[in-house]
Amino acid sequence: MEERNSGTILNEKSFLVTVLLPQRPTGGVNILGDTGEEPLDELRGLAEAAGTVVVGEMVQRRAAIEPSTYIGSGKVLELKGMLEKTEADVVIFDNDLAPGQTRNLEKELNVKVLDRTELILDIFASRAQTKEARLAVELAQLEYSLPRLKRMWTHLSRQKKGVGLRGPGETQLETDRRLAQKRIADLKAELTIVQQRKEREVKSRSQTRTVSLVGYTNAGKSTLLNALTGSDVYVKDQLFATLDTRTRRWTLPGWGPILLSDTVGFVRNLPHHLVASFRATLEEARCADLLLHVADGSNPMVMFQIQAAYEVLEHLGIEEKDTILVINKIDAFKSMDENGELPTQYNLQALLNRYPNAMGISARTGEGLPELAQAVSDMLSRHFPTVEIEMSITNGKLAAYLANHGEVFSRQYRDDGTVVIRCRIAGSFLGKIRNEEMKMTLIDGELPVFEEEY
Repeated sequence: MEERNSGTILNEKSFLVTVLLPQRPTGGVNILGDTGEEPLDELRGLAEAAGTVVVGEMVQRRAAIEPSTYIGSGKVLELKGMLEKTEADVVIFDNDLAPGQTRNLEKELNVKVLDRTELILDIFASRAQTKEARLAVELAQLEYSLPRLKRMWTHLSRQKKGVGLRGPGETQLETDRRLAQKRIADLKAELTIVQQRKEREVKSRSQTRTVSLVGYTNAGKSTLLNALTGSDVYVKDQLFATLDTRTRRWTLPGWGPILLSDTVGFVRNLPHHLVASFRATLEEARCADLLLHVADGSNPMVMFQIQAAYEVLEHLGIEEKDTILVINKIDAFKSMDENGELPTQYNLQALLNRYPNAMGISARTGEGLPELAQAVSDMLSRHFPTVEIEMSITNGKLAAYLANHGEVFSRQYRDDGTVVIRCRIAGSFLGKIRNEEMKMTLIDGELPVFEEEY
């Protein structure tokens, strides 16, 4: 599949910086209490996903941030020397910087300075494929850039002058801010239309059950979509390889076809305005009957990643939706880690003990996928009525319909030429067959009130 273009910092040499404050974990603790990944591991992955070449890193521990430059003055001088030595083009902070801090750092270091949010926005801008994703990225970028216009445009301090330009004396900065605010309003209006259309599109599938894949970025959601549906969507071992929702048909054994959707991955400290901009893209997850929360079980920070994903779901207002936690990449666990400590298989078991309702799978090898399909089938149908339908043995069309849209438990053939099929099936599908020549008996659950013809 064609390689995607990277963003505005493609092939630049990047230098990574993070400030560890007392309230922030220094890398996390895994389920055995050992030290997790290094503080800059995730930022390194983001920087590489943006197309940069990482040439150096710096970590500073502080009780509080420096208001003017975020890092201390001594660290600024040390960083400047390291930048000259490595010939770095851009400094990327794993923190969110205030506009003034960014300006001061660029003045001191003489290189471009980006914070975590700006890096994520750059990646999103390079990966957006659909119109709605591009609109969402542009809106998020403008909302982020509005208070930072002084830094971004060098011409802003110049006054408009010349014949025909002697108006009220509006500065270029004020003009650009006004134009940016108008564009933001236009984009929000466009995205509202897109979201309304998306809502109608999703609701039009109300007769088909939908399952949505959610979770931390690079957890293997797209690989799982391909494995379950036999499709060939874009897959790469890279953060934010997926930005656009893809929906494919998945035939559940003993159930029939449902729709399975892949969504944009989450990340810790994902900017709230970015989540809001992608609300239309995440509509599939908001309206799904079931969520599959996919987590990378081989990552030592998996518990923090699971928590970060739940926080995004809460921000979207869908944290209480039926969810199956899927621990992916169990094939990556080796019999012994590099330091000769406890077998990492024990780590996997401890992780599954921590989340007793989770399911361990490998989307790459297929291990655990049949059990996952059964769990999805059970979860989707747990509120469905169980019925017995008595009909003529010659009514093959109705028998096939029940097999395709429900879960058939048994068939009992009688001497009088009838068959009794016991199955669990959605009430909406029962509504389509109530005029058929058959007799229906409720075994378990409740039958819906059929108020309209299907």
